[in-house]
Amino acid sequence: MYFIVVKYQVKPEATDTFMESVTPFTEATRAEPGNLWFDWSRSVVDPNEFVLVEAFLDDEAAGLHVNSAHFKAGLESMRPLLVATPKIVSRKVDGSDWDDMGELQIG
Repeated sequence: MYFIVVKYQVKPEATDTFMESVTPFTEATRAEPGNLWFDWSRSVVDPNEFVLVEAFLDDEAAGLHVNSAHFKAGLESMRPLLVATPKIVSRKVDGSDWDDMGELQIG
């Protein structure tokens, strides 16, 4: 599995419309072959920071994503809304041993 977490620092005046503006990018990515997970969240610490979590089947699927036309178009459409270049927080994990984490016990 290829797993990516990216932080986006959004201009304060663009935070209310940011999610709406990235909808085409989000929908196109979710429809890609090999896309396992793609979702946005807003930081609870910084209201101007959005976090994107992406999971792809493998390196090849992730590579096709970052080289796709909609990826490039998405970055260009986001550029005027951002304070700085997005920061990749983490990438590529081996998810094959996640089952070893066990189960959540509620009791």
